[in-house]
Amino acid sequence: MPGRKKTVEGFAKFANKGKGTLVSKIGEELRRAIQSGKFSPGEKLPSEVQLTETYGVSRTVVREAIAALRADGLVVARQGAGVFVLESSSVPFFPQQRIDQARVSSMIELLELRTAVEVEAAGLAAQRRSPAQEDRIFSCHAAVVACIEAQRPTSEEDFAFHLAIASATNNPRFPEFLSRLGTQIIPRAALQTESGDAQDMSYAKRICAEHEAIVVAISNGDEEGAREAMRRHLKGSQARYRALLRSDALSGAARTLSS
Repeated sequence: MPGRKKTVEGFAKFANKGKGTLVSKIGEELRRAIQSGKFSPGEKLPSEVQLTETYGVSRTVVREAIAALRADGLVVARQGAGVFVLESSSVPFFPQQRIDQARVSSMIELLELRTAVEVEAAGLAAQRRSPAQEDRIFSCHAAVVACIEAQRPTSEEDFAFHLAIASATNNPRFPEFLSRLGTQIIPRAALQTESGDAQDMSYAKRICAEHEAIVVAISNGDEEGAREAMRRHLKGSQARYRALLRSDALSGAARTLSS
């Protein structure tokens, strides 16, 4: 595996930087390796021990970098076997229907606005949260998990989770901002059709993993890690809905050509 080692060696020079910086850099390097095909779907990543030796960092940093890849839906951890690359799945699930492109475009704009606000909110929450506020964040995350396990819609619980983080900034303007927008900030709620869509479990579980990364960083008091986890979550949502627009446009073109 000399070629792969070469793609990631040299990170020891970052050892004097903050943990959040290391996690981001290592995660991004591995993400590029996966997306470029150096690690193909179904293939096992180097072991935790191998990665710590290659990068010259602690196991904690490696674990957090892998957690970020899991949140992005790029890898899955199999107990006793290791971490494996997943097939890519980038778009939300809207079965057998044409989407409203104007509504999706509007949602992407709102996600961009949320990113500008909520990334900083996550960092402040990691710095300022009280024990009660931290417990509230954990409870909201657990409520989302419970809905997923019961195969129920998660929109209200998802909104409560983000609102709990905003409240933990102890700056009332953050929760006020989200409260004014309401549950429409959750894409699945805003784009739901009148007939309703079945809950896409793989998509919901990916969102849950992204939430988990945010919760862990806030609980650890890792300001930069919390900002990065929230940024990945909201930027990932933007990318998924842009992919949905592209997919719908291509489908429409194919239907036109075949008619």
